[in-house]
Amino acid sequence: MMALLSGTLLLLGTFFILLSAIGILKMPDLYTRMSATTKASTLGIGLVLMGTTLYWQDFGIASRAIAIILFLFLTAPVAAHIIGRAAYFGGEPLWDETRIDELKGKRNRE
Repeated sequence: MMALLSGTLLLLGTFFILLSAIGILKMPDLYTRMSATTKASTLGIGLVLMGTTLYWQDFGIASRAIAIILFLFLTAPVAAHIIGRAAYFGGEPLWDETRIDELKGKRNRE
């Protein structure tokens, strides 16, 4: 039963990582690529680590996996936000169909 649950989590995780890779190729601009990649890959890596933890059922592996998941869930969105903000103020253009530009007029993009 644990092997089945572990395998399911591993497959779901790899699916989300694949979705992240497809998002990099299909999304139109840096900001949407970054958003898709950050969300999907963070969830995918978390699921892979949970599946690995369930498969091995070892406290050392479980504690490391939980620490990695927490670190990833805390740092990936913050890093994407900072990179996106730097790209915006560095002059990276928004996608033509972007409707909301919340930073417009806040700072000079030059």
